[in-house]
Amino acid sequence: MFNQLGVIGCGLMGGSFALALKRAGLVKRVIGYSKSPSTTERAKKQGVIDVVAESALLAVSGSDIVLIAVPVAATETTFKAIRHLVEPGVLVMDVGSTKRDVVDAARRVLRERVGSFVPAHPIAGKEASGIRHADATLYSGCQVIITPIAQTSPELVQKATDVWSAIGAQVLKMTPENHDAAFAAVSHLPHLLAFAYFSAVVNQPAGRDYLSLAGPGFRDFTRIAASSPEIWRDILVANREEVLKQSQRFRQALDALEHVLFEGNGDALEGLIRGPAEGRAAWQMGAPRVPGGGAAKT
Repeated sequence: MFNQLGVIGCGLMGGSFALALKRAGLVKRVIGYSKSPSTTERAKKQGVIDVVAESALLAVSGSDIVLIAVPVAATETTFKAIRHLVEPGVLVMDVGSTKRDVVDAARRVLRERVGSFVPAHPIAGKEASGIRHADATLYSGCQVIITPIAQTSPELVQKATDVWSAIGAQVLKMTPENHDAAFAAVSHLPHLLAFAYFSAVVNQPAGRDYLSLAGPGFRDFTRIAASSPEIWRDILVANREEVLKQSQRFRQALDALEHVLFEGNGDALEGLIRGPAEGRAAWQMGAPRVPGGGAAKT
């Protein structure tokens, strides 16, 4: 049981975490801060938070657990705002989709206090964002990747594992480097491709007419192209080195398909298609663990 949860960023992720802890009886009081006063007021009206904080620092004051749920580009600024109240034993976590940049920022800003920070990435979300869509069950059944570093307090790593597990998540542990390489492949590049593909279709002369004919396959493939431009700008820039590596791998695979298609070689084309088709079917039957080496279920 925590005495007080401080939420910095009362949107979908932060709000859902607060509701989940409340539902599980893990926290006595929740104090929340967001840049927009209307967001925290709505969060209070919805029962997501109990007290509105006037600043990020005041959200940390008196809290024994803190969740930073801001865009990854704002993480370092947030660390600077709260640094002086990050005390030993206070569990501080984030929910960012990239980890190396967040860990680097924590090292720069928190310095000797960095042991209190347990980087986390819950693999959860909705197409709709914002506090209105906060959901106590958002993290139930999802994976949460934590990426502690050498300086991270082992006791707080265990506490982070316990709290995520208590609200229904499956916790895996990875290094920040392996995390970013893995998610460049399975999350960040797919978003980049969805943005590019939708743009390519809609910006050709008859593109709007083509959209009127699109079916379930097109909807499935382009669903993530409706994601927040601001959030994905930050994620893609933060993890650009790994995303560009994956983009090159994709380009090579596409080049191979285009080559046999140009040659009209149906047998070779079928061979290149068969591997992914069978691999996708096998994955759907039993998805493998998150890649990265050393990922441990808890």
